[in-house]
Amino acid sequence: MVIIFDLKALNWHPYSAYLHFPFCRSRCFYCDFPISVLGNKTNPNTSVAISEYVSFLCREITLTPSLGKPLQTVFFGGGTPSLLPVKHLETILTTLKEQFGFCEQVEISLEMDPGTFTQDQLLGYLQLGVNRISLGVQAFQDQLLQVCGRSHSVDDIYNSIRIIDQVGVKNFSLDLISGLPKQTITMWENSLDTAIKINPNHISCYDLVLESVTAFGKQYQPGIKPLPSDEETAKMYKLASEKLQNAGYIHYEISNYAKPNYQCQHNRVYWENRSYYAFGMGAASYLNGVRFNRPRTRREYYHWLENGGIINEKSLSKNDILLEQLMLGLRLAEGVNIENILSIQPEKKQAILTKIYQSLKPYLAENWVEITDKNGNLLKTNNLNSLATEGNIRLKDSEGFLFSNTILASLFESLEEE
Repeated sequence: MVIIFDLKALNWHPYSAYLHFPFCRSRCFYCDFPISVLGNKTNPNTSVAISEYVSFLCREITLTPSLGKPLQTVFFGGGTPSLLPVKHLETILTTLKEQFGFCEQVEISLEMDPGTFTQDQLLGYLQLGVNRISLGVQAFQDQLLQVCGRSHSVDDIYNSIRIIDQVGVKNFSLDLISGLPKQTITMWENSLDTAIKINPNHISCYDLVLESVTAFGKQYQPGIKPLPSDEETAKMYKLASEKLQNAGYIHYEISNYAKPNYQCQHNRVYWENRSYYAFGMGAASYLNGVRFNRPRTRREYYHWLENGGIINEKSLSKNDILLEQLMLGLRLAEGVNIENILSIQPEKKQAILTKIYQSLKPYLAENWVEITDKNGNLLKTNNLNSLATEGNIRLKDSEGFLFSNTILASLFESLEEE
């Protein structure tokens, strides 16, 4: 694999790896991820396809040079990684550890769908070092699960949670989706209350995004029935924030809530705009300021690897990195560190600072944005002649988060290179 690294350029040493497992029993109606639908996992062709994919995945891992730091986080996403046999997960983790090494307290996360794993299978995962589970529940109403094309039922959800509880998984996350077709605020509140009662240490609440290539994207228009209106989805967002925080969860990222000490460390790597390895069909890596998306079909991915897995992309410009740091970092409750932003282009420090503050001025007036000093104290921002060069810029929960796209669009327009 041909990759030219210049670590001094950004001084970002990757310590995280994402691995994409693309197989699913069926494609959900909102999904635009690169997946392969295999149907029933007892089909012999499924076993052959998975074995072949694991072989190519491990080939990519061994072709990728280590940049010196052992992995602190590993994340298996999909697709449906819980369709992965234990023996194949062992092969992947062994290859990954031999190539890069693992920290003693490495976080190894694995996405799972209800009804796709057994107790013995989960125990096998845990024995291999998996220590964080993300369960794709999405809703606690069979009607909504069917509307979404999910392959599981509410009974499957409870059976899977029982297995997770019996084997003693402590770091367990649960995913929900708001804004679904035919979903009412009452349904959403019921899902939130049920999730709180189950009491996982992490909950993710995603708002439905309509992608044009998906079944939903072809069938529905935003805000038009049977989809909830914009006002209703905003109420759902605020309801989640209020209920989950009252239940002891920290709203640490736009869509994510965690009990103390249970934030997803791997996903923080993305939001902090850190470098990371990625492996597998359609996976996106970020190394040395270069973002690279692997081919989105198995055939193209295998062909790419057979030809050396060459990555020949240009590094992002400093301005691109600045914009990405703002876009990703403002998803976090603490926001972005002003000094870090200004250090990307120190030669333009004053001009960038002025543009950022001028762009944010109307949103500061709306109380959607806050600026704090290095000690976390709120700053008065009505005097733009005295601009803070330390501290953080952050979006307020929940109005700032709700209008994040508007705020970011203004920042991007202001900071576009001439």
